Amino acid sequence: MSDIGFITLFVAFLFTLYGIVVSVIGAKRKDQALAASGRNALYIVSFLILVATLVLVYMLITDDFSNEYVASHSERALPLFYKISTLWGGQSGSLLFWSVLLAAYSVIMVAALWNKEPKRGPWLVAILLLVQLFFIIISLYASNPFNRLWVLPDGSTTGAIFRPMGAALFIPADGTGLNPLLQNYWMVAHPVFLYLGYVGLTLPLAYASASLLSGELDDSWVKRVRVWNLIPWIFLTLGIIFGSQWAYLELGWGGFWAWDPVENASFIPWLTATAFLHSIMIQEHRGMLKVWNMILAFLGFWLVLIGTFITRSGIIDSVHAFAISSIGPLFLGFIIVSFFAFLALLWYRLPNLQSEAELDSLLSREAAFLYVNVLFLVAAFVTLFGTLFPIISEALSGTKIAVNAPYFNKVDGPIFLAILLLMGIGPLLGWRRTSNEMLQKSLAVPVALALAVAAAVFVLVTREWVPIIAWGTVGLVVGTILWEFYRGTASRRRATGESWLRALWGVTTRNQRRYGGYIVHFGVVLMAFGMVGAVAFQHNLKTSIPLNGTAELGGYTFKYTGLTQNKGPNYDEVIATVIVTQGDRTVGVLTPRMNFYHSRAAKDMGPTTEVGLHTSLREDVYVVLNGFERGGELAAFEIFVNPLMIWLWIGGVVMVFGTIFALVPFKQPVARRVKSKQAIPQPV
Repeated sequence: MSDIGFITLFVAFLFTLYGIVVSVIGAKRKDQALAASGRNALYIVSFLILVATLVLVYMLITDDFSNEYVASHSERALPLFYKISTLWGGQSGSLLFWSVLLAAYSVIMVAALWNKEPKRGPWLVAILLLVQLFFIIISLYASNPFNRLWVLPDGSTTGAIFRPMGAALFIPADGTGLNPLLQNYWMVAHPVFLYLGYVGLTLPLAYASASLLSGELDDSWVKRVRVWNLIPWIFLTLGIIFGSQWAYLELGWGGFWAWDPVENASFIPWLTATAFLHSIMIQEHRGMLKVWNMILAFLGFWLVLIGTFITRSGIIDSVHAFAISSIGPLFLGFIIVSFFAFLALLWYRLPNLQSEAELDSLLSREAAFLYVNVLFLVAAFVTLFGTLFPIISEALSGTKIAVNAPYFNKVDGPIFLAILLLMGIGPLLGWRRTSNEMLQKSLAVPVALALAVAAAVFVLVTREWVPIIAWGTVGLVVGTILWEFYRGTASRRRATGESWLRALWGVTTRNQRRYGGYIVHFGVVLMAFGMVGAVAFQHNLKTSIPLNGTAELGGYTFKYTGLTQNKGPNYDEVIATVIVTQGDRTVGVLTPRMNFYHSRAAKDMGPTTEVGLHTSLREDVYVVLNGFERGGELAAFEIFVNPLMIWLWIGGVVMVFGTIFALVPFKQPVARRVKSKQAIPQPV
């Protein structure tokens, strides 16, 4: 099977080269037959990569330990659910998974645009195949998932496609096993959605590059590219949220974001992709920022490459990162080459990318979008700098100096607060310019709500300025969103005489993009509300509790009543029972666990933890079992009370819902205009 997988991938490599060449020639000669041949080559390449991926999945399911990747990342006792997820649990498998996702995206994009984009189409195929070529080369020559295991004459083992001299095929009795930290349902979903986001950011880059290469530089490209940026943006958002949930539940540290380098590697391109979604609105409405939008389309893809280089080269330390490997130099080379190639292409087309208008006023909606863009880019690059600082410091001084959460909180915190503030002000500004009188009238309700929230926090919750300012700003954004929905609904109701609910549905479905954006913003403020509560007011206690003893934290009493043991499919688990009460009321019975995995992959890691969690709209009660003595007579716990944590997850769901609402068209209700004021039904 390994041979079948390798041969299939090699044939895909040949068809990729062919597709690139004929697509470029077809585009230059305007030869439709050659262009169609290049498109068909892309379809063939995508099919072959799918076959190669299914071959690897089959070997994982059937425990084919003659394959190096299967032997290194799976085991017989591993549940089928996790055997399949092992496809993206290791270096070479995840890169093949990347290729198959890119193949799927490429087929969908080319099939959807081919007839609509006769000039861009061949260039689009060439760019997509060029990126695919890079990943196929890595899979074939640097990180091959189809290497077989060989035992050398000296008794050592190695992985290779072809038999080394004097070697014999080696088939171990069992595999090393999957990293225990990856054996969690969130870690099955998180990488899939993250990769869908990562790989999908190739699409805006391909569309922008095809526009530059074809010379089709009118504003129509930003209207069509929006959906190809929005789809991966949704997946990347979900991937980040799922990863945060995994870290919260699996790592037992009580937090949701640690500014880990691998976390940052996903967050940085999300920032630039978000900036791009805002920036293309300015080009659509005013014909401005044409060069800027091209750069942003490239930056999302380029920062994904940098993030992949950081996490896969072994140059940084992270609980998420892959081991040191030989793919680092290849990625670094591709990062450099792609940067200068796109820069040269952009420079060549620069005369055709002149703005059709100028910024008329600093107090306008396009100015607000521009400010937000700048802030997103600043946040992305200060985060990138902090992530790369250990590498920079080691290169300059020979000492690797890590940059931790305090740096990111102090630098990024004010930037995100400023973005939140602009989310409250920007929608109330008009295009081109806004008069002071109009601004004051529009801001009256949102500012009143912001001041009321800030005063309530000051009087009822805390005198600390960070929560007061942050939640006051949240109030401002909520006020703006509610005010915008009210104004739109009231205007439609006056015009049609519809009920409030029917008018609300009518106005939102008539302009889904605008009101979907407001829903996304509402999700963001819910997340901000939850984050501030969880970070600013978290209670934490490390303690050892004797059998039937108690501990207290945050108004709760925790009673430890004993341990039980169970056997899982490939691990033993020790479960503590903790009864949580608040006054005379029993809140719940929590069962934090320690899992002791049997595989060789777990040998040097020690046990993993599964937290005991009780969630409410007010706060999370979170208990971690860290150890035990004398058969459970004494147990060590770490306990957290995290206020408002659930609102972070609810906000994420609302963000995704808002994006889907903006993306998927709804049937609009037919509205009949009222001809006169008297025709409007009056309340009784």
